[in-house]
Amino acid sequence: MSDVQPLAAEPRERAGKGSARAARRRGRVPAVIYGEKQPPILITVGRNELVRLINRGAFMTNLFEIEVGGKKEQVLPRELQVHVVSDEPIHVDFLRLGRGATVLIEVPVHFLDEEESPGLKGGGVLNIVRHSIECTCPATEIPDRFDISLKGLELGDSVHVAAVDIPEGVILSIADRDFTIATIVAPSRLKSVEQEAEEAEAALLEAEAAEAEEAEGAEGEAAEGEVAGETGTDGEEKAKED
Repeated sequence: MSDVQPLAAEPRERAGKGSARAARRRGRVPAVIYGEKQPPILITVGRNELVRLINRGAFMTNLFEIEVGGKKEQVLPRELQVHVVSDEPIHVDFLRLGRGATVLIEVPVHFLDEEESPGLKGGGVLNIVRHSIECTCPATEIPDRFDISLKGLELGDSVHVAAVDIPEGVILSIADRDFTIATIVAPSRLKSVEQEAEEAEAALLEAEAAEAEEAEGAEGEAAEGEVAGETGTDGEEKAKED
């Protein structure tokens, strides 16, 4: 489960693009704290500190404690905007959490024991269908991630949500079916070779069928010629007799 981490912040006097650009020039990232039927609070956080936290992983499932104006706010990141070119953070939305709050959140999945999967060792590829699982849980009990073991899985095997250890108090958003999280499939190169072999076999069968049809047509024409020849001979003999 996530621990509450302190995050230093500074108040931001006003909203708007001009204020946000000025903050970014100072190495700060504009952010907002909202929720719990209270007025939003405009803040900025240090870019380097924010990048460090993001690079550690599971940023969106971590709880933070931000102190602004002498008041501490327990928050959860809800939206992270990044620059389209540099991928640097340019804005963060933090959700204010009250006592006993529950949250709807996407928890990332993490795969273990890849070296113990015969399918992967044999050249298969892990095809991840879901990189995260949506669930509802208490804000103070958010799982960092869901670990899934691939031990013993063969080529063509699938991993379903039933294989995931769901902590008590965590409720999956999809609870009516055992949905697929990942499968072990043949790499595209092997698929291509198999497809080419199938196409070559189909072409060969088609060519053989065409040859057989052509041979049947030739035999039919020869038979018709023989019948016509016999009819012509009989006519000539009858003419001579006349």
